Amino acid sequence: MYLTICLLGVIAVNAQEITLRGVVNDTLGQPLELANVIAIQSVTKAMEGFSITNTKGQYKIVLRANTPYILKVSYLGLKTLEEEVVTSNTDITKHIVLEAHSENLDTVELVYEMPVTFKGDTIVYNTDAFVSGTEKKLGDVLKKLPGLEVNDEGEIEAEGKKVAKVMVEGKDFFDGDSKLAVKNIPADAIDKIEVLRNYNEVSQLSQVTNNQDNVALNILLKEGKKNFWFGEVSAGIGLEERYLVHPKLFYYNPKFSINILTDLNNVGEIPFTIKDYLNFTGGLKSLTEKGGTFFNPSSNNLGITLLQNNKAKAIDTKFGAVNFSYSPTNHWEISGFSIYSYANTQLETESDKSYTATSFQENTNSQTEQNTSLGLIKLSHNFKPNKNFQLDVDTFLKLSNQEENNVLETRSNVTDTITELKTQKPISLKNNLNAYYTHNSKNIFALELQHLYENEDPFYKAIRNIQPFPGVIPSNTEQSNYNINQDRIVTTNKIDSRLDYYFITGPKSNVNFTLGTTFSHQSFNSEIFQILDNQTELNFDTPQLNIDVTYNFSDTFVGFHYKFLTGKFTFTPGITLHQYTTENTQLGTTISNQLVNWSPDVFVNLQLKQSESIRMNYSISREFTDINKLASGYVLTDYNSIYQGDRYLESALYHNVSVNYFSFNMFNFQNIFANVTYNKRIDAFKGNNTIVGINQINSTTNSNFEDDIYSGSVNFQRTFRRIKASFSARVSYSKLNNIVNDTPLLSKSIAQNYKTSVATSFKKAPNVELGYHYIVNNYDNGGQISTFYTNTPFLKLEAVFWNRFLFTADFEYYKYNDKAKTIVNEYNFLDASLVYQKPNSKWEYSAEVTNLLNAKYINQDSFNELFFTTSSYSVQPRYVFFKIKYNL
Repeated sequence: MYLTICLLGVIAVNAQEITLRGVVNDTLGQPLELANVIAIQSVTKAMEGFSITNTKGQYKIVLRANTPYILKVSYLGLKTLEEEVVTSNTDITKHIVLEAHSENLDTVELVYEMPVTFKGDTIVYNTDAFVSGTEKKLGDVLKKLPGLEVNDEGEIEAEGKKVAKVMVEGKDFFDGDSKLAVKNIPADAIDKIEVLRNYNEVSQLSQVTNNQDNVALNILLKEGKKNFWFGEVSAGIGLEERYLVHPKLFYYNPKFSINILTDLNNVGEIPFTIKDYLNFTGGLKSLTEKGGTFFNPSSNNLGITLLQNNKAKAIDTKFGAVNFSYSPTNHWEISGFSIYSYANTQLETESDKSYTATSFQENTNSQTEQNTSLGLIKLSHNFKPNKNFQLDVDTFLKLSNQEENNVLETRSNVTDTITELKTQKPISLKNNLNAYYTHNSKNIFALELQHLYENEDPFYKAIRNIQPFPGVIPSNTEQSNYNINQDRIVTTNKIDSRLDYYFITGPKSNVNFTLGTTFSHQSFNSEIFQILDNQTELNFDTPQLNIDVTYNFSDTFVGFHYKFLTGKFTFTPGITLHQYTTENTQLGTTISNQLVNWSPDVFVNLQLKQSESIRMNYSISREFTDINKLASGYVLTDYNSIYQGDRYLESALYHNVSVNYFSFNMFNFQNIFANVTYNKRIDAFKGNNTIVGINQINSTTNSNFEDDIYSGSVNFQRTFRRIKASFSARVSYSKLNNIVNDTPLLSKSIAQNYKTSVATSFKKAPNVELGYHYIVNNYDNGGQISTFYTNTPFLKLEAVFWNRFLFTADFEYYKYNDKAKTIVNEYNFLDASLVYQKPNSKWEYSAEVTNLLNAKYINQDSFNELFFTTSSYSVQPRYVFFKIKYNL
């Protein structure tokens, strides 16, 4: 009902409006693209509307009927035109001719600031033109801007591409991490947002490399926020001993900047998750992937449970982070960050598994407690004495201490209660040295060196009443239970080096020669043992249960690429020659292999218009596994699952094709982004699984069958004055081959994800967002088919009243079911808050309720070659708390 009233109000307003349209030309009659047209109301002096001309010079502004306006039209290098226009009850057509400016181009200046301006590859948003004043964080602001989105993962997307870096006043914000920026940068400190398209951190390489998919954001602060401390301090208490504390401090000036973030709460607000930690690269990229080789040591994360939608039965978090940047001289900058996160998480999960090979059904109920401490530290030096030389030195350290205790009851052909313990304290240290030198206008050199050291020590324990894996582990059966443990130590030393030489052959072409190498040395030590009733250890003599392995990998490569522009096309074909050597030593013998391989690739960009393009990438790449899949020893991965590597594994060959379409139209605020990808895997690493009942022994093999993976997505967004409509769709199809019980098994899956919404952004009227999210997952595992549906309509409301109160509500309704309707679950989530703040006051008071309808769980389904799983996760109950915030 409330939404209907709002939409009727919009219709009523639109009924009193007319459209002013026309064409902007120069004196030669040529249309001017990206000219700025502003309509300012003559009486109030407020900007009523604006437009940016398209390739045909057309503009269009919706204005109030029977109202006088001042129309200002500007274009860089031409004289600004200012005219009076009085609207009537009918649409108006008015063509504009701009004359040459007699003054220097740099003196062109608008009295009234445009909401959106273009400066080459940079789009500048004046945020005040789009926000209503109720926004709290950067994420709230971004959702109001055309062409920008915050996806479901909390990452920023600009023009359909993930933002690789976020900066504030040109300084990296926690090395560009967009999720931390979205959650923490105060909205009221933001003056403008710059979208840096075709972004490259190294200015020398910006013209010789393909940067079309690289986007960065730079946040410009309001004048009162520079050279002064700003931020906020908030604290809250609630029923059932709930609490939260959120101090955030920021300081920026040209020589020194610092960001301090803290967060302590037990109401389920998660500032930093294990998934964030695992994905946090510190801005350091893998050098091997640039040459068509995939070799990245895998993380032994023990299968520690990740949160579903960041929800759990109970979450208690402590978070602290500091980011700084200091410039001792104009040519030298030191920067870095430190992040610490602790979380105590309680999880309760009920799952049903259907095993395809054995037709067994298993129901499990688990109670899990996690204690996780995460740490990241980075220190960077950037030295740039002149425009021709740049030196970057980085050190990035990742530390963690993770422990998971799980009590699980499983019911299948037998019933067993199992106690599991998983712990690990991995260390990762990465050092980078990058140097870039421009010798002259035709010769550019780039040297990149990287060293990675990792030490991982995953420990696993399972205490069962039933003997596990009797044919593999010779357990002592004369004990009250079976207490089986495994210690592992995996160490990696990896060095990458790459030298690129660019020769500029003309104004629209260059060639690139590459010489590089990768060398990795890994060691793997594992021991499985039993703790007896008298607390002594029973060590097993079987070689696979007590194994030492070393593995060396090297890749030496040379590459050639030629980039040239012709008409609207950019072509970059290339080829790389690799010499691979592998050597693994275990069980008293050594196996060595050598391989020579050519990896061609090509990039094509068709620039249809300045903001419309089609891009195609094709490459052949080769993937090598690491020591974890080559070690022939057994690894306990779960209470009913054990893994054994295969020392004879070879590499896998991938064909990768992607086509992207991009259209960003500021004339009618319509944005379309679409992509299609295809991946063919030859000799792929596939599962070779033996399963008896619900117990599995898994391995990896090179498949004789080819795998195919197709995926596609489309995003559509259009803004009609203060109404923003969006639609997105993602569809993927995979055809994968595995081996189960010595029999080939073909698995197919189709995943469909659709989302649409309509949102308003009025400055004074209430704002709503109404949308629908629909997910379909279809799994075909050897002819056994399962289909699951998730329907999620949602509504968000934001209303200001009496100029002091702000009411917000966020509602989601979930209906989860399978095709046969044997599983049907319905649940709702509603969060609401009421905020009180006097105009111009630094104090803010609020009452908040999470999970107002007291939903109990959420659902999720998954699929692999062995079983289908549907799970129900318990979530936090209703929390009511009160907050006080002081804005510095």
